Amino acid sequence: MNNTTYSAKAGDIVRKWYIIDASGKPLGRVATEAAKLLRGKHKPTFTPNLDTGDHVIIINCEKVVFTGKKLDKKIYRTHSGYVGGVKETTARVMMETKPQKVMTIAIKGMLPKTKLGRQMLTKLRVYIGENHENQAQKPEIWEVK
Repeated sequence: MNNTTYSAKAGDIVRKWYIIDASGKPLGRVATEAAKLLRGKHKPTFTPNLDTGDHVIIINCEKVVFTGKKLDKKIYRTHSGYVGGVKETTARVMMETKPQKVMTIAIKGMLPKTKLGRQMLTKLRVYIGENHENQAQKPEIWEVK
């Protein structure tokens, strides 16, 4: 009886394209599904030390929903590296100016904080509205509950 754990090789990885419609869905729900797909955890061939994930396209990111009072209370902070270089922006302002960045930040926080996580993030594409540039890849629709 063979009791060895399966480990995927780089040549065995088959990547698919998935499209997620974020309109009317909570930000966290969409982000967790996207992170799961990017990481490859939905596949039986998942290997923690390899990028076995798929490509993810998110459309209608400007129509994502924040629950509770997060739209006014959630604050995004950046630091320039200089003294007093902290910039703060509320979720409401970020959604009006850069809704793609809100989605990307949420997904990035759910991926590994290593080279592997940064490589996984390159397979993410976030678009405002219905139109996207990846029709040629024939993406499958992934439903978020």
